[in-house]
Amino acid sequence: MLVKNWMNEKVHFIDADESFQDAVEKMKSNRISLLPVMSKGKLVGVVTDQDLKKASASDATTLEIHELMYLLSKIKVKEIMSNNPVTVPPDFTMEETAHLLMNHKLSGVPVVDYDGEVIGVITKTDLFNLFISISGFGKRGVQIACRIEDRPGSIKEITDIIRECGYRLASILTSYEKVPQGYRNVYIRMYDINRRSFGELLETVGKKCNLLYMVDHREGKREIYKQD
Repeated sequence: MLVKNWMNEKVHFIDADESFQDAVEKMKSNRISLLPVMSKGKLVGVVTDQDLKKASASDATTLEIHELMYLLSKIKVKEIMSNNPVTVPPDFTMEETAHLLMNHKLSGVPVVDYDGEVIGVITKTDLFNLFISISGFGKRGVQIACRIEDRPGSIKEITDIIRECGYRLASILTSYEKVPQGYRNVYIRMYDINRRSFGELLETVGKKCNLLYMVDHREGKREIYKQD
């Protein structure tokens, strides 16, 4: 899961000497929230929708609307942009990128190759799209969560039960967060469900592990089970 496979390759730039209004119009017309700022062909900063909101709010005070619009037309992008922008290379993993955005409290960053050229932009929205993709949510179906022993073969024991029922697996995700030592949580999404036999599946799986919850997206049902 590399940045180059999920980034937006169509990059909209703005020059450092363009106006606040130019930045607003570019963001609105292209439905984007981040613009790399260029000067003499080099990346010198980034401007986000939050930068624009802060700038307009700070200058609003008690001005009449026509006075405010005139003032904002005189503000240059270089006056409100973030200097020395954080960037990522195209071969960064999406996990590394998510960690970077979180630590720096950023909504997105330019993607810069090893020649210093901006070749894309990666944002929180792209991370959301990745999460939806790897979770298998597009298949809808049913997701079950269970706590299992952290030992070789423990996941296979559960997935074998699911396959024996003729169900198809869309995704398997695991986590050790907030789990007792020696265990891990497993989140399994499956589809092609025979709902008449689904109760039997849950009963069988429940004998192998501690079921945490079940969500059936097609039927709009969800159950939270008592945890040990």
